[in-house]
Amino acid sequence: MPKDKATYSVELEKDMMWFLEQMVTEYSLPDVSKAVRCLVNYARYVDTARADIFEEIRCNTCD
Repeated sequence: MPKDKATYSVELEKDMMWFLEQMVTEYSLPDVSKAVRCLVNYARYVDTARADIFEEIRCNTCD
């Protein structure tokens, strides 16, 4: 059965994209979208990850 996928446009800082590209290389992923899906799935299925990711506000680009 085919998965119910959709295409989205997401704005990222250049250093965020660089990080994702590095993960693609390091883990032999097919593309950056796979890296993003891995991150989203991790946040969805690992309960402790949600708090680590979303409770603390991080702004690496704020002055």
